[in-house]
Amino acid sequence: MSAHNLAAPATSFLANIPSPPQGVWYLGPVPLRAYALCIIAGIVVAILWGDRRWQARGGRPGTVTDIAVFAVPFGLVGGRLYHVATDWYKYFGPGRDPIDALKVWEGGLGIWGAVALGAVGAWIGCRRRGVPLPAFADAIAPALITAQAIGRLGNWFNQELYGSPTTVPWGLEIYRRVDEFGVVNPIAGHAVDQGAPLAVVHPTFLYELLWNLLIAVLLVWADRRFRMGRGRVFALYVAGYTAGRVWIEMMRTDAATHVFGVRINVVTSLVVFALAVIYLLVVRGKREDPALLRGKPLPGDDDYAEPAAGSGGAARADAGEEADAAESGARESGAASGGGTSGDAKSDDATAVDAKADDSKTTDAKTTGSKQADEQADRPKEPSAATSEKTSEDSERDD
Repeated sequence: MSAHNLAAPATSFLANIPSPPQGVWYLGPVPLRAYALCIIAGIVVAILWGDRRWQARGGRPGTVTDIAVFAVPFGLVGGRLYHVATDWYKYFGPGRDPIDALKVWEGGLGIWGAVALGAVGAWIGCRRRGVPLPAFADAIAPALITAQAIGRLGNWFNQELYGSPTTVPWGLEIYRRVDEFGVVNPIAGHAVDQGAPLAVVHPTFLYELLWNLLIAVLLVWADRRFRMGRGRVFALYVAGYTAGRVWIEMMRTDAATHVFGVRINVVTSLVVFALAVIYLLVVRGKREDPALLRGKPLPGDDDYAEPAAGSGGAARADAGEEADAAESGARESGAASGGGTSGDAKSDDATAVDAKADDSKTTDAKTTGSKQADEQADRPKEPSAATSEKTSEDSERDD
């Protein structure tokens, strides 16, 4: 509900919570939006705290950051898609501009879309790192709901997501904001006449912020007390958050899509709460082995083996030779464990091969000897010494 459409009269109390006079600052032509800064701050806290919890469970440092590279963009897109799908009338139809659906900085991120599509991104990151998704979800659950609490501060700066008028001492003052041209702009404008707020309302954003922090404490306690694992910490986070979201959502007065006569986020919360409770009751087992959380070493990890330059082909060749040797050894081992008949047959075959080799050698020797005899027969015979002497004596007698 827009601040300038509030019809209820406002009464100012000293104990009331004032809204910020503005939600956007300008650094030259660059706008600095409080809503975006709160979302970024929540993401940073979630990554830092989630990484510490991941390491405490046995994981590698930096794994949460690597997975967040996929999970965060997916989550932001999913959150915006859910918001546009459930509040489509704000962006489509007569007098609406569909381009406004892209203006994330003006607020509008649905937690259910963020969790659903963010889980897809986390799954991709976990597969790349070789770690189980349920264990990762358990590690980041308290940090994730804390990030949601920080993000709710962005609603305070935007003067949005509040409840009905109230007289409680902690009521939130809503101011009239106008831009530099005097046009009413609740988000990018600057508050005028802060001494006379338009209304004092229930700060439902603050109720959710405090509820989220209580759930974060519950998650840390339960995880330490029961050593929960296999996605059960994350399921407890979902169940705890949805339990609070139901009653807080019913206090809000901003426009929303209704299903069965109630706000759509109430219906979604009830369904998701039931699914989370079922998961808690069905899934059992001990916490994952810390060794499984180590995952695959990547460049920069202590146990990452850097391949030598130019040795890629040699390494593949060696791997192929080792595989062939292993396969050959397996065949020989299987043959050795066969029946005696098979062994005798192989022995006879070996004997036959040896006999053939000996016959071949004998044949070669005979062939060589025959060739040498033929050569000697072909040569002319030389007269012996006795024959020469006899011939000489006969010649002398003739003389």
